[in-house]
Amino acid sequence: MKIERDFHMMKGDDEFSYAKNSRIQRRAILATRPIVKKAIRDMCLDLHPQSMVIADLGCSFGANTLLFVSEVITTICENRNNTIKESAMEVQFFLNDLPGNDFNHIFQSLEQFEQLTKNHCACRGLQPPPHYVAALAGSFYTRLFPCNSVHFFHSSMSVMWLSQVPENLNGSMNEGNVHIGATTPPIVAKLYQNQFEKDFSQFLQMRCREIVPRGRMVLTVVGRKSQDVFHAGKTTTIFELLSQGLRTLVTEGRVEKEKLDSFNIPIYCPSVDELKQLVWQNELLDISDIQLFEMDGNPMDDLELVEGAATAQAIGQSMSATLRAAMESLITSHFGDSILDELFAVFARNFTNYIESDVEKSGITVITLYLQAKH
Repeated sequence: MKIERDFHMMKGDDEFSYAKNSRIQRRAILATRPIVKKAIRDMCLDLHPQSMVIADLGCSFGANTLLFVSEVITTICENRNNTIKESAMEVQFFLNDLPGNDFNHIFQSLEQFEQLTKNHCACRGLQPPPHYVAALAGSFYTRLFPCNSVHFFHSSMSVMWLSQVPENLNGSMNEGNVHIGATTPPIVAKLYQNQFEKDFSQFLQMRCREIVPRGRMVLTVVGRKSQDVFHAGKTTTIFELLSQGLRTLVTEGRVEKEKLDSFNIPIYCPSVDELKQLVWQNELLDISDIQLFEMDGNPMDDLELVEGAATAQAIGQSMSATLRAAMESLITSHFGDSILDELFAVFARNFTNYIESDVEKSGITVITLYLQAKH
């Protein structure tokens, strides 16, 4: 599995696309909106840039990507009205993701987005600044921009994805699991932890070369409240149920056991303390704010109140589609596409049973870092 080549959210607008199955990610963007707005305002007041460069790393595509762009434009409009001369400010947005991302979807939506933005600002008596949107394909674990060129970096629900399956995680070391599960050996959990430390440190080093003096950065990741790497709330549950589904297919002879044992998902959910420690080690960034909050993880919006079993089944199917939108490319690259429908049907049933069980339900833990460059 080569992440840069194989990994992307599912393209297009069909039933299992990311565009149709990213409500949880949208909730995270909305929940962290006050921090993003504060970071933009602080930077405008501090730096007074006439031309601002903003990068959204791991932008994916669909309404979530342009929601972030819209929030930034609105914030700048409000600032211009209150504190900045009319002549100031042009904005360049760079939307970054891996080469397999559906950038076409973004640009096909831009015309409608521009009109909506213009109308939204006009209704509030605001004039949007001149702004330009460009795509930038590449891994955010590499250099992406010239030195001292970016004023604001943003990333939402992306930096917990690793650059690769943890180094030295081979063969059947994590037998029967696709991630850190209840039966995962401690050495495997440590390999995941080591890979995240290496990757996140590399990420921060790259950004510190690219960010302007006193530039800002807001990073939101799926994390965990516990110091115990084995307990990451609903995220742990989701990967346990995916592992369970694959083990079912092994039992049915649909998947080779060796194939399951050699499949590990390259994602890590850090704790607040881990993130703080890695930022402090970097020494080039100050932590302006760090917030941890928990979302309920319901992948459905405006769910009607119906009988419990029907509700649980609907949520199970929606969570299955949400997971498939994120994981299908990785699963296909390792197992092929012949098991996709059956695997996610099994997962939907397993998740429905989990909802209906008496087990205490945990949420999805999200951590947001607001950082400022020292130099």
